[in-house]
Amino acid sequence: MEAHLLKFVERVQCLSENGDGDAIASEYARIRQQNGSMKEVYGLTAETGGTKENLKKNRYKDILPYDQTRVLLGPILPDYSSDYINANFIKGATQNKTYIATQGPLSYTVGDFWRMIWQYNIQVIVMACKEIEMGKKKCEVYWGSLVEPSTFGPFTVSTVEESCPDEEVIVRTLAVKYGDESRCVSQLQYTAWPDHGIPCVPDGILGMMELANIRQASHTAPMLIHCSAGCGRTGVICAIDYINDLLHEKKIGDGFNIMDIVLELRRQRPSAVQTKEQYEFVFHTVAQIFEKALSKSSPSHQNKTKFLDSPSLYSNVVPPKPALRSASIGSSNPDLKTRKPPVLRPRSSHPPPSSKMNDTYAVVNKTKQPPTPRTVHHYDNLDLESQKNPQDALYSTVKPKNRAAGTAPVYNRALPVNQRGSMPSLEAEHSGYEPLPAEFRPRNSQLQPSPTQALSDGHSSSDDDYEYVTSPIRDGSSSSYCSPGGLGFKCRIKKPKGPRDPPAEWNRPER
Repeated sequence: MEAHLLKFVERVQCLSENGDGDAIASEYARIRQQNGSMKEVYGLTAETGGTKENLKKNRYKDILPYDQTRVLLGPILPDYSSDYINANFIKGATQNKTYIATQGPLSYTVGDFWRMIWQYNIQVIVMACKEIEMGKKKCEVYWGSLVEPSTFGPFTVSTVEESCPDEEVIVRTLAVKYGDESRCVSQLQYTAWPDHGIPCVPDGILGMMELANIRQASHTAPMLIHCSAGCGRTGVICAIDYINDLLHEKKIGDGFNIMDIVLELRRQRPSAVQTKEQYEFVFHTVAQIFEKALSKSSPSHQNKTKFLDSPSLYSNVVPPKPALRSASIGSSNPDLKTRKPPVLRPRSSHPPPSSKMNDTYAVVNKTKQPPTPRTVHHYDNLDLESQKNPQDALYSTVKPKNRAAGTAPVYNRALPVNQRGSMPSLEAEHSGYEPLPAEFRPRNSQLQPSPTQALSDGHSSSDDDYEYVTSPIRDGSSSSYCSPGGLGFKCRIKKPKGPRDPPAEWNRPER
């Protein structure tokens, strides 16, 4: 079997070195061409998912489960009597291995989702998406929090434990209660799969599936795998785990072909491995699995494999820790993490930024700029005397529209700030504004009344009978509808103007 593994790895590496990625892409094109004829040959239909009562249960109208392999639900309550859910059975590589590929549940199908888990005694759930991606909801939250449980129809779900073995995977232990019976279900969520893309490296997925198989152990219940639509990412994970089981069962022979495996998956679940990039990702991931298996073989096999002396399969692998770099690459059992960065990597719509100077085509030396002076931020609750904005402040004072040049804004009439950030003089402050009445002034204000106000106060105190909504400008310009303090209509401070007559005490000649 080692010869077949080596043959596949050398093929993938040869495609990478020659830059011939079209060979894998052409295989995927043939898969799409055979998709239509495969439906006719096997008589695949999707009539149940297209009925009027079931259409609303599909997240995507063009991804409907095949009738021949769809999951049937048993009735448990009058409200849950329908047997339909957008899910299909997929046969595994071994006799006791089965997958359920399904879409991420909707808000009104979460009850059916847990009904399927309970009916088929699911032990492990693999979630290949996040709840929200690119601002769109991809999957409904179907588990409870660590604080309190959540109820989905007749099921109560609590999160007993939650951990992150690495930055890409979240592992939850869920307690599901139905009636008087309770069960434990393991959920593994992969969070580093970009929407409309592929992961940068397969290490996280391989680690997650290894943990999922440990949790599955010898249970014969199906392993539930879902993403948003339950076809693209779900199909990739099923294909990788399927081939990994073939490797453990030593069933990788001369006729090993990823194309045939993907076609078999698509015969059971529509659009499994949905894009060309996902198909390429399966190739590169399988090559890494085979390379790791060969590295664990005897030294005689390692000496025959020239790929062990060449760069590894991925150029975007995270560099190893300094303690591991000192390990000998030419040792009899080299660790994959201590090898040189690989040259072959999957094409991703979200490529990671390169951190190696070898990938840099040109380096431009720029003169060092003088350090930027530290910006002092000012807050309203600080000492007013210390709020002196620097000349190069990061934020300039917002100037309201339709204001005379050089006029201070009206947001803080007692202590306005000019455009440069410095405090204006008292004369500049009162040059264009009506003074505030005593009850509307700030308590700590030390402003002196203007001569106009002093004269008015000397004759009468009737100005205090007015409600000062805003401080108008004396230049005669009316307040804009959208200006700060504007009310959407003309507002006069002295004598009110409107359809109703003013009070009698207001009918006095203006001085």
